[in-house]
Amino acid sequence: MILSNKIQWPNGARCACAITFDVDADSLIHISRPTDGFDRLSPISMGRYGPTVGVPRIVETYRRLGLKQTFFMPAWVMEQYPQAVDTILQGGHEIAHHSYLHEDPSAQSDAEQEYWFDKATDVHVAMTGQKPRGYRAPVYNVTQKVIDRLIARGFLYESSLMADDNPYVMRTDAGELIEMPVHWGNDDWPPFAHYAEIGYLMPVRAPSDGLRAFFEEFDAAYEAGGFWMPVLHPFLTGRLARWMQMEKWLEQVRTRDDVWFAPLEDIARHVQAEHRAGRGVRVENLPYYQRPVHLGR
Repeated sequence: MILSNKIQWPNGARCACAITFDVDADSLIHISRPTDGFDRLSPISMGRYGPTVGVPRIVETYRRLGLKQTFFMPAWVMEQYPQAVDTILQGGHEIAHHSYLHEDPSAQSDAEQEYWFDKATDVHVAMTGQKPRGYRAPVYNVTQKVIDRLIARGFLYESSLMADDNPYVMRTDAGELIEMPVHWGNDDWPPFAHYAEIGYLMPVRAPSDGLRAFFEEFDAAYEAGGFWMPVLHPFLTGRLARWMQMEKWLEQVRTRDDVWFAPLEDIARHVQAEHRAGRGVRVENLPYYQRPVHLGR
């Protein structure tokens, strides 16, 4: 058995898929350069491409192919780009929690985490009419305090950790949460990001070369009967040549009748139901460690 954490997908589907986009826009330059980021026009414009050009392009492809998917948005981005929020919601897609201004929760006190987390949730409620069901930490830097807060706030799923190929259950003393696992091999920062202001200078790859890694990850998930979830950004993969490659690939995959594309919320609810029915979804118990680990006697 290739997958030890095997999940049966609905209606005989062989593979469950969610194309997730982190719509960070220009929050990245403001959080990384708080004193002068407002005047760094080039990275601002690069980020703005995401909600103003990339998101409408992506949502139109989804409309044409009959897809409903998930977008993670910092709440500040939602406030700055309400048209992008409307475009996503009108397409029937999910908008999930992704901080307020892409702040790193591991660099905050618990009180700071709580304040900005709840402020972001309030923006979601005001702009979408409901609380977000899922969360992804900026730079995947989720902490135990964040996990406990998600459970306390009634979240369904989290998507920052990497302990399995398939979704699994995270159990703490506070309760349970479905983890929708990420991995850098399914993230478009390594092949496409070139962002001097935050110290990320990668050799930018050709669209066909960079996206080939994601397609090969899908092939493996399909063969094993697993879960495929790329983590993409509209200002990276939403650009013209890259999205044309993705669109052509999606057109081919959509001809199959055994691939289940759904928002993360729907996949997480299915996994939760399988778990509650006792059908073998793997459980990770948290916290992993109670105190720092050191060399010593």
